[in-house]
Amino acid sequence: MKSLKELYRIGTGPSSSHTMAPRRAAVRFAAKYPNCKSFQITLYSSLAATGKGHLTDDEIRKAFAPKELEIIWKPDDELPIHPNGMEFSAIDENGNIIGKHQTFSTGGGSLSDDEASEDIYNLKTIDEILNYCLKSGKDYWEYVEECEGKEIWDYLKEVWNVMKGSIERGLNNKGALPGELGLPRKARTYFQKSKNLSSAVLNDALLTAYAYAVSEENASGGEIVTAPTCGACGSVPAVLYHLLKSNNDVSEIDILYALATAGLFGNIVKHNGSISGAMVGCQGEVGTGCAMAAAAACQLNGGSPRQIEYAAEMGLEHHLGLTCDPVLGLVQIPCIERNAHAANRAIDCSTFALLSDGVHKISFDDVVEVLLETGKSLHSSYRETSKGGLAQLYHKKFVGLNPDLKN
Repeated sequence: MKSLKELYRIGTGPSSSHTMAPRRAAVRFAAKYPNCKSFQITLYSSLAATGKGHLTDDEIRKAFAPKELEIIWKPDDELPIHPNGMEFSAIDENGNIIGKHQTFSTGGGSLSDDEASEDIYNLKTIDEILNYCLKSGKDYWEYVEECEGKEIWDYLKEVWNVMKGSIERGLNNKGALPGELGLPRKARTYFQKSKNLSSAVLNDALLTAYAYAVSEENASGGEIVTAPTCGACGSVPAVLYHLLKSNNDVSEIDILYALATAGLFGNIVKHNGSISGAMVGCQGEVGTGCAMAAAAACQLNGGSPRQIEYAAEMGLEHHLGLTCDPVLGLVQIPCIERNAHAANRAIDCSTFALLSDGVHKISFDDVVEVLLETGKSLHSSYRETSKGGLAQLYHKKFVGLNPDLKN
């Protein structure tokens, strides 16, 4: 497996697969042909179906500016390897193609042609890592440090600072989110209302406010951290921020250790399954985010390695089959609410695991295998194409009445 630096990517929203990765690919291609007259890019399947809602075209135009750019949209065509396919062409002054390149956005901001980086983790499954921890007496975060080196803590400190910043900005920003849905920001209001609630519901309200804050920043193109993606960036920081604020025994270094453990579980899904909504639906995004947050919460609450694995397993298992059907292709409905629900569910999974001894029948690795199988079985309309589910319902219900609203 690769470094956690490739899982926790610092960038701007609204989508790691549809904005961050295409922008990176466009910048690379443009740099290879500085003297060409114009460029052409063809976007396929999910990239074409929801690209406009995810601002894919805006980002690649910025990357190729001031050169002319033609964008060809092919939402009904899919290239082999991955649904998020794109083809670039560089064109000279005579209209001749002088260079071509094909690449795929594989989830979390990664590209299929990223320069091969070293596999730094010698163990490839959570079962192997758990057994290592049980035999050595080490925690998951110690295994991360063993593989990554002590410099990982400097990177995770930067990650945590960006996560905190996205929460704090989100709690203070006002106004409507960009796009045709006209959704008002809710994080600030939820946070203010939480101050008047009883202790029985206060924690849920705060978690919701924090998750909304990050997800709304993402939807507005603000700076966030993929955890494991932009669309699922709210759950992990919400849980960590809440536990830091509500538990005097939790320190900043504890948060970094929890980020390392959460990242380890996210990395397993990324490398043995998928975190791409276009490949496996939202179970791979918010489901993985919930599992990561659950593992982090369980560790911060004193869980053993077995209990931490159990918490993560529940977080992922109970999101199996979750579809990716963004309304109007925007990372707003149902994405923002899902991050908040996943944050609350992560705390529940942690609590449930802590009540047990951590021994259970279905392992985290088993669920990752089933996630990939389930994702491949989902119809393409439920894999980030906005052609089914809530997206299609909204289209039938509202777009017919307002032709200005488009998929």
